[in-house]
Amino acid sequence: MSTAGTLQQLIQAAEAKLVDAGIDTARLDAEILLAHVLGCPRMALYGKLADPVSAEAATAFDSLIDRRQAFEPVAYLTEEQEFWSLPFKVSPDTLIPRPDTETLVETVLNQMSGRPVRSVLDLGTGTGCICLSLLHELPGAQGYAVDISAGALAVAKHNAETLGLQERTAFLEGSWFEPLGGDQRFDVIVSNPPYIPSADMADLMPDVRLYEPSGALDGGNDGLGPYRLIAEQAPAFLAPGGILAVEVGIHQADDVKALFDAAGLVETGKVKDLGGIERVVWGKKKLIFQPFSLGMPDKTR
Repeated sequence: MSTAGTLQQLIQAAEAKLVDAGIDTARLDAEILLAHVLGCPRMALYGKLADPVSAEAATAFDSLIDRRQAFEPVAYLTEEQEFWSLPFKVSPDTLIPRPDTETLVETVLNQMSGRPVRSVLDLGTGTGCICLSLLHELPGAQGYAVDISAGALAVAKHNAETLGLQERTAFLEGSWFEPLGGDQRFDVIVSNPPYIPSADMADLMPDVRLYEPSGALDGGNDGLGPYRLIAEQAPAFLAPGGILAVEVGIHQADDVKALFDAAGLVETGKVKDLGGIERVVWGKKKLIFQPFSLGMPDKTR
């Protein structure tokens, strides 16, 4: 078997290439991609840095490094990204799940703690990471994942099957609430909608600007267009006491909260992510209390 050097040599050469390309995470990226090619955990590389690498593996690794030099995201190269400690397949049809979005999952679980959750609606589901993570934590719930992209829905379906959640998840192709029946009500509605103002799209990092789907990023002139639609239509689809929770961009939380307040949602709030940025806005539909009789005797008789 011909070899192309040791693991250490390949990692060092790849790191140098990525540094020259201006990639800040050069060493980490090189290790992740080599581990992917070799089919082993990244940390396992450290125990065999002096081992030889086959010419075939080295060629595959070099191909991935060339693509990373052009700023293609690592997650697209490995076709996987962890979210909520669960594995999710990703593709160029979907946004790459990010740790900040876990704040949205955590917020819903905290706010609905102690209340039965029977249904979860995820608008713009992408990989399905939000909906499927919630279903993983809420065993009594049924999920409804909506996306306008058939390619994204195919990825979400794959992830549901991988996680054993396919029987509890319905996948609906269409824009926002359009695929739903008018009589459907949900205990939880979540979304990580496009929220980048159109004028800011050109300033995004090249990893994002060149590769991630623009339709999942561009939120219109002020970045608030999707939130206006969601705030206007979501209350009709919320069950009494149900929660609407969305991810927001930097400096958008106050504006989105005002939209939720104006829509008649109650107990509205904002939640910061681990970086201290207001990342999630939520509100609930008011509970309806029915009058009831205590069965007291009629003293007028």
